[in-house]
Amino acid sequence: MAKSRPQADIDLDPVTFEVLRSSFRNLVDRMAEQIERTCYSFVIYNRDFSNCLNDAQGNTVMQGSKDIAVHVGTLHYTCKATLEYFEGDINPGDVYMVNDPYLGGTHINDVRIMRPVFHDGELIAVTQSNGHWADVGGPAPGSFNIEANSHFAEGLRIPPVKIWDAGEFREDVANVLTTNMRLSEDRLGDMRAQAEATKIAADRLLELVEKYGVETVLTAFDESQDYVERIMREQIRNLPDGTWRTEDYIDADPHKEEGFVSVDVEMTIDGDEVHYDLSGSDEYIGNFLNATFGTSFSAVIAGTKMFFPDVPLNSGMYRVVSAELPEGTVVDAPAPIPVTGAVAGTYEKVMNAIFELWSEVLPERAMAGAFNLEYLLAGGNDQREGREGQEFAWYDWMAGGWGGRDGKDGSNATAPVFGAGLAVQSLEGQEREAPLLTSQHDIVTDSAGPGEYRGGCGLRKGGRMLDCEGSVISYCSDRARSITWGINGGLPGIPHGVTLTREGEDPEEMGTVFSNVPIGPGDEFGRPSSGGGGFGDPLDRDPEAVVEDVKDDYVSIERAAKDYGVVIEEVDADLCAYDMDEDATEEKRAYIRQNRDDWLEADPEDIARRYRDGDLDGLDLIRRYGVICDWSNGELLERTTEQFREMLRDRAASEWS
Repeated sequence: MAKSRPQADIDLDPVTFEVLRSSFRNLVDRMAEQIERTCYSFVIYNRDFSNCLNDAQGNTVMQGSKDIAVHVGTLHYTCKATLEYFEGDINPGDVYMVNDPYLGGTHINDVRIMRPVFHDGELIAVTQSNGHWADVGGPAPGSFNIEANSHFAEGLRIPPVKIWDAGEFREDVANVLTTNMRLSEDRLGDMRAQAEATKIAADRLLELVEKYGVETVLTAFDESQDYVERIMREQIRNLPDGTWRTEDYIDADPHKEEGFVSVDVEMTIDGDEVHYDLSGSDEYIGNFLNATFGTSFSAVIAGTKMFFPDVPLNSGMYRVVSAELPEGTVVDAPAPIPVTGAVAGTYEKVMNAIFELWSEVLPERAMAGAFNLEYLLAGGNDQREGREGQEFAWYDWMAGGWGGRDGKDGSNATAPVFGAGLAVQSLEGQEREAPLLTSQHDIVTDSAGPGEYRGGCGLRKGGRMLDCEGSVISYCSDRARSITWGINGGLPGIPHGVTLTREGEDPEEMGTVFSNVPIGPGDEFGRPSSGGGGFGDPLDRDPEAVVEDVKDDYVSIERAAKDYGVVIEEVDADLCAYDMDEDATEEKRAYIRQNRDDWLEADPEDIARRYRDGDLDGLDLIRRYGVICDWSNGELLERTTEQFREMLRDRAASEWS
């Protein structure tokens, strides 16, 4: 096989450059259309996928216009690793597969398919498709096993392998892999859909080569990356130099005493470059919420990109934005430490921390914390009429609230920041695929973090199992304790977690991480997603805006008084008629201002006791007293409360007048 040539050293005129750059975007987006139309997995159909065009060195030239954030910053790593793995044995007609998170990937469910593209016997590019497969083996349906103490207990870790070898389909390899996955025919279908997408992109690229010449196309590869680097450097150069630091938290390490796990992020702007140092983060933890290097770097890039929406994304940005991610920490867990739940753990903590840092540098784009990504998975045997004995895998994520912004409330019921391009799954589609009926799906009143500009509202989704056999559920989330926080005086949202009600029994609080819990016909579950954190002091919110929130069921009358100091009386709820008592509101706000600093100093054990006795509710503890309990039994979490109060004082109380 001939070696790849170096990129051509010629200049393009602006028109040709823009035409080719747009053509690259089009060919990647055509990959997305192909996958969406031909995939077998309902997860992938709802856009948990991404695509890109890589150059012959593995650098990303173009990503799709609707790719989800978590894949950003990783596709070039897996491409480079695969090219290195097969160096000397890369041929026309080859197609490779890899899901190894320790080779710069994310987690084992994200399966990348790559196709080298040749012209006149020379490697000129790689087209790549990444899709989240609904199952890749392991003991838990969906491959989310919270009990895993290594990746061996999660599912199949696939190093770079050839699925097509010089055009010949390796059926033996494909069968070995997919036979060890649930719904193996679906997995084969997704694999073929992704492979065909890479072929469509390769064919389109060769059409461009035929029209413009290989030298011109290769030059456009280089200039596309140079263009991104140039405009990113220009924007950074216009910002003040300095260093900013913050931290976010994972709820706990299950193998240690209670207390937050720190994800520490320090950002330095120096001239025209940005560097992140995450060396202060805690060591990796005893469950699968850890991240690999690739996942954390992806979070760094995605978090930064949110504040530079006009800058395109390719490897040119990686020349400007760098990160120190020390191995052995929660942001770079080495093999075989489990990492499948990283996107609900470390990933979004890095992103939210970066949001806060850039909110200080670019306050006009400031945003408080967003709700935490969560996954609920169910699997077993369908026993509905006509489907008896068929295997099913139900894989669900929720929308939730994004943080309040400078001058604007947060977005309600929006896809998680980990994947803003994700679709909210069709309930009817889910019900067709699995023996599960959605019993509730609506906005959660009081879920939004209070602020001068409140966070967006979260949702509550409930389900009831129908005729099934041997079925289990698993859940992957966080922020039952490190609750979605506000900034500039804003207050937190609500805790995440699942409530399971077995037929004829009392509801049971299940928490945010569990695997393989048996569930049968008639059993019901429900879980809320938090709203976003509030921005600014809630006592500065326009009282009329609070009244409107009450009319919309975003805020209850009770919490309007407790969180915003706005006293409202119901006149006729059916007519959305409410009166705001101006004198009582003024008095209430004065009372809160006078006492709220002292509330954060109250004896935590006394507050927890009052919660257990029913004198206080959970939001009183979270938003007034900064007290965190084990929500299943009301037991005070002393160390967690100390850390949560410190966070509230820093992000909220320090800004109160």
